[in-house]
Amino acid sequence: MELTKNISLFRHTRALENEIDEFLDKLSQSSLHFKIAVKVYLHDGCTTDFELKLQDVNKMESEADHLRRAIETKLYAQTLIPESRGDVLGLIENLDHLLNLFEGALWAFFIEKPEIPDEYHAHYETLTDIAVESVEALVLASRAFFRNIEAVGDHNHKVMFYEKEADKVSTKLKQAIFNSEIDLSRKAHLRNFVELIDNIPDWAEDVADRLAIYAIKRTV
Repeated sequence: MELTKNISLFRHTRALENEIDEFLDKLSQSSLHFKIAVKVYLHDGCTTDFELKLQDVNKMESEADHLRRAIETKLYAQTLIPESRGDVLGLIENLDHLLNLFEGALWAFFIEKPEIPDEYHAHYETLTDIAVESVEALVLASRAFFRNIEAVGDHNHKVMFYEKEADKVSTKLKQAIFNSEIDLSRKAHLRNFVELIDNIPDWAEDVADRLAIYAIKRTV
């Protein structure tokens, strides 16, 4: 009976499997585009290269929305995997919110154009790197949920690790900003962008917590 836990959630649902895989690909690709976009902004400002990355993330978010709707339709209209339908829908919707966080943060950079002092660039980059790592680990955990339920925890613990590391970096960065001599309004502006990035691993951890519960439900 133990062997059945490692059998794919998909049986005769190849189209659904492909769409979920593609959705997770979009999320992973968006995280990488986001990482590059933030680094471009820090090094060069709101350049054409930054705008192109913003467009890439917008495109990924739009395509992921279409996939999410297609997945929802298949789950209900074709009554696929009824025993796990609610959990799958909840997982996809919560993962989709990460795409919104990527897109929203980049639009904020584009619209508000924060002037980030050079001495904080490394901290913003580190925070961005950790945020992306948390999402990449969550993508792996989500893939495991559908194919190898026993492996979910192997990836989930990394999501938790990266979230804690992000908290450390964001706290240190905010302290440095508010201990500086720049004016208060600019401090608040810079703080907002720290939090826009830090919201990503925070949400990834929330999704990982829910995913752990979904995994337990499938193995009992």
